[in-house]
Amino acid sequence: MCGIVGIAGTAPTSERLIEGLRRLEYRGYDSAGIAVIQDGSVQRCRAEGKIRNLDNALRDNPIDGVTGIAHTRWATHGRPTTDNAHPHTSGNVAIVHNGIIENFKDLRDDLSAKGHVFVTETDSEVIAHLIDHHIQAGLSHDKAFAKTLSELRGAYGVAAIFADKPDTVMAARQGSPLAVGLAEDETFIGSDSMALAPFTRQIVYLEEGDWCIATPGDVRIFDASGKPANREVVISTAAAELVDKAGCRHFMEKEIHEQPESVGRTLSQYISAVDESFAFQPGELGLSKADRLISVACGTAFYAGATAKYWFERYAGLAVEADIASEYRYRQPVMPQHGAAIFISQSGETADTLAALRHCKQNGVRTIGVVNVPESSIAREADLHLRTLAGPEIGVASTKAYTAQLSALACIALAAASSRGKMTKEETAEKVRALLEVPRLINEVMLVEPQIEELARALTHHTDVLYLGRGQFFPLAMEGALKLKEIAYIHAEGYAAGELKHGPIALIEDGTPVIVIAPWDELFEKTISNVQEVAARGADVTLFTDPRGAKEAGDSVRTIIIPECDPIAQAIVAAIPIQLLAYHTAVLMGTDVDQPRNLAKSVTVE
Repeated sequence: MCGIVGIAGTAPTSERLIEGLRRLEYRGYDSAGIAVIQDGSVQRCRAEGKIRNLDNALRDNPIDGVTGIAHTRWATHGRPTTDNAHPHTSGNVAIVHNGIIENFKDLRDDLSAKGHVFVTETDSEVIAHLIDHHIQAGLSHDKAFAKTLSELRGAYGVAAIFADKPDTVMAARQGSPLAVGLAEDETFIGSDSMALAPFTRQIVYLEEGDWCIATPGDVRIFDASGKPANREVVISTAAAELVDKAGCRHFMEKEIHEQPESVGRTLSQYISAVDESFAFQPGELGLSKADRLISVACGTAFYAGATAKYWFERYAGLAVEADIASEYRYRQPVMPQHGAAIFISQSGETADTLAALRHCKQNGVRTIGVVNVPESSIAREADLHLRTLAGPEIGVASTKAYTAQLSALACIALAAASSRGKMTKEETAEKVRALLEVPRLINEVMLVEPQIEELARALTHHTDVLYLGRGQFFPLAMEGALKLKEIAYIHAEGYAAGELKHGPIALIEDGTPVIVIAPWDELFEKTISNVQEVAARGADVTLFTDPRGAKEAGDSVRTIIIPECDPIAQAIVAAIPIQLLAYHTAVLMGTDVDQPRNLAKSVTVE
């Protein structure tokens, strides 16, 4: 993910900004830049590629000042060019931004009509122009910043500096983490405390919706309503850690809460908010005339592929087989003559998945890798590599890598539908708009976390849990059960809800916890019928559904409400509370959440 560093200081900042960026390199990036206030104006230096290129550019054209911001960018809207690199400017304002601004096109069109000239392809540039516009309209800098935040829809971490307010950095977070570092006569902003470790150990983590005004040695923090907020100062140990937990108890918790950004970044690689279409040529997939697609993966990645099966078949009319990689080669599978095989892996080194890919290549099948690590074996050996931009995932139990896989697969399925003539331009635009809303919807669904904790407390008293789902929510039921087994060590099983009467219902007795994943869709009535079957036998049922589903279900079961959204987005959004449930149950059980017993992050042996 992108990285932010800011300094409101009393000493030269350029070298220190670069030092902070180097500590964020683990996040991945494709360009970098800094901006400082020098002699009453904003001065920038930006470069494509690695930070060493920015270093070279600064040697050729040095800039410096006591107040500055810096950024490592992983391209979302707009190509990874110097022109699209952050910081972005408008008038006396410079900003850096992580995340996705969903409504940037409407904001950009409105500002363009008012005379603003945009020079990049990014969504981020609109933030600088909005702040500048409000200042030009007569608002103070802090009110202009706050008003801009109120007009943004999406996920963001943002920092801004002003040529005519040279001692100030303003920053805010909504779905993208930010930390504030405190020193005696300087104040620092960073994506996490890793970036700030060279300068201070006193860290304040901004909470969701917070924004702040940082000046040398002081910071004023405001909550989402604009009221002053007191946030705890913690002593960071980031200097001794490879990757920082950003104030979270575990990497898994941090990675769950990073998903608005990681999903948004992945989506932006495949779809364009400006054109409401694809950011690549759908024909590149080679699926326009395919008769069959094979999805091969292990564990959580297998469930991502199993979910995508519903999308490929529903939207693209393409038959899909979802296979477990460790079984695939040994059943002597019949290879598609005019199809392809897609291999899904976070690490790109999963031994069984890699072996299955090589088996398909040896038999002349076109191979597609959906992988988070671009230098990995699967990424290198596949005929086509499609990236998931989740960033480093430290927790063994996959969270943000899973939703990034789902996001990429949703885009690929829609692109296949387009290339096969199954979806009109208008239908494509509707689905693209629905996917672009997902980062914001993930932020919204995080609000149910207190209810999730309460449910988790109840699960700790049980040794068996049943997860149910239909259609695209059946694989998510299996993924939910896997998560609970992985980190809470509670036996759980995921079933297709319609299979209850074919055996599993025999396990139901008074108090058996049953988790049902059922946002409203065409199968909802059938799912509710299954819910009534288990409830009548004494099960303790919790229904994860949206407002329409809750209304249809009535008061007969406990409900946890998730946001309403288009069917193409439902399984991605619904994954978040399922992850939170496993996480909070494991915390209450006292297990090693990030490194559960007997498990490894990447299974590189059969």
